[in-house]
Amino acid sequence: MSKTKCTKPKINMMQETKSKHWANLNEVSFVAGMRLLFWIYRLFGRWPFRFVLYPVLCWYVLTQKKARQASRLYLQQLNAHNAMQVSTTFYGVLNHFAAFAETILDKMLLWGGLFKVDQVEYYGQASLHQQVENKKGALLICSHLGNIDMCRVLSRRYPDIKLTILVHTKHAQSFNRMMAKLNPDSQLDLLQVTEMTPATAILLAERVAQGGFVVIAGDRVPVSPNPRVTMAEFLGKPAAFPIGPYVLASLLQCPVYLLFSLPIQGVPQVHFELLSESVNPKRAEREQVFQSLANKYAQRLNFFCASAPLQWFNFYDFWHPVNRVPTSQLDISDASR
Repeated sequence: MSKTKCTKPKINMMQETKSKHWANLNEVSFVAGMRLLFWIYRLFGRWPFRFVLYPVLCWYVLTQKKARQASRLYLQQLNAHNAMQVSTTFYGVLNHFAAFAETILDKMLLWGGLFKVDQVEYYGQASLHQQVENKKGALLICSHLGNIDMCRVLSRRYPDIKLTILVHTKHAQSFNRMMAKLNPDSQLDLLQVTEMTPATAILLAERVAQGGFVVIAGDRVPVSPNPRVTMAEFLGKPAAFPIGPYVLASLLQCPVYLLFSLPIQGVPQVHFELLSESVNPKRAEREQVFQSLANKYAQRLNFFCASAPLQWFNFYDFWHPVNRVPTSQLDISDASR
């Protein structure tokens, strides 16, 4: 009997942790409806799109408790840490999801050839262009802030820029099928990675050596029961950030840039920032080096979240504690997203 009492809470806690992981969330249920909304936009414009959108969003926000709570928690942390006055009421959460829906629309417009790409403003691209001219690759660490597809589509205008996007897309199959129907090219530079194998690492190293750019997200913990993470302060509270991007950087031995692609005050912007010329720590220093890099990433993510508060789209409890594995036990698989 005592054994049962000890085991049951542990199982419940594991189930709770699993349920809070982003990969276990269902696909956004209005993705299918976005097809209809996309055609409404094409026929009538963005304001009629928004008019039809909000009833759909109201239904979604009312029925999706976890996503609604995660949005409110993020907005509360944003206000508390940055002294902002973003609404955390139902209306504020609704606007947060509306920004997400508008981003989905922009993705569809990009791949449908309807987005005005000449309006995009670039910052910090000079050093990246130097990498391209020297035919040297780099690692780009992005986030779930704004619209990363903007860079993917625009890179097709410049054949010298070859991107490989590391993704875990099994939880978004319907959305991917929708995008593939809109434009098959939307799936070309995606590389499905749940676990980083030696073969995958070799493939990525070859692409970087040939002047390619590998893109990986830095703000979602790996799909693993015991993810390799480090704790960094984000919006004034410790949160788990993946070690993977920095492990991968140490394997690829190339410059590491931060990439933020988002609208600020209605203007689409793409920001490149050099994080490190290289990541090559001694084994005894790995934890300290990875911690420092994660801290810098979290600080810049905080900055851009404050610049565009409704553009961060991680609709799960980002500050929920996770079971951590010591950095000394890291291996090649920890470079997976």
